[in-house]
Amino acid sequence: MKIALKLILLVVIVGLGYMVVESIMEPVRFNKDKDKREQAVIRKLEDIRSGELAFRKVNGRYTASWDTLIEFLKTNEFFVVKEVADPNDTTFRKTIRDTLGTISMIDSLYGSRVNFNIDHLKYVPLPAKDFANETFELRAGAIERGGVPVQVFESQTPYEVLLKGLDRQLVINLIKKVEEMNKYPGLKVGSLTEASTEGNWK
Repeated sequence: MKIALKLILLVVIVGLGYMVVESIMEPVRFNKDKDKREQAVIRKLEDIRSGELAFRKVNGRYTASWDTLIEFLKTNEFFVVKEVADPNDTTFRKTIRDTLGTISMIDSLYGSRVNFNIDHLKYVPLPAKDFANETFELRAGAIERGGVPVQVFESQTPYEVLLKGLDRQLVINLIKKVEEMNKYPGLKVGSLTEASTEGNWK
């Protein structure tokens, strides 16, 4: 009887110990996975911003259409221009611009990236087990600043999508904490209310 009781107590102690360790380790694992996913999303949002800035440089506005943005980046080029001092100008204030050629926008903006796929620009980077073609939200418009219309864009993804598959209660807790600070519960770049192209992770 005593042996059986000792065995039961041992099992209970081991079980309680495991629960204590798990209660400590689960938030640690969550934060590690969260940080890893956020870094991948930030990189993608920076890529989106680069594409939108290039689109605005050519078209004078931003776009809210993924198809339009991706097609634009696939089919357009930047001119490669060289500027040199005018040899006839002794003040060295005048320059001569010489167009050397063109470079595709994809190569110019993303050429240093390994295995970069422009068709995946719109997708939120999630682990394969959680990925189901989730796309970033993309909006564009104009606001007025000092009586002048200013073009704006915004691209974002909420924590509900970004942290899909992670501990549900920890995701809920994080969203509540961020909302209590009157901040967007997720990651975004740009703004529809401010003339800014910055990301909210800064």
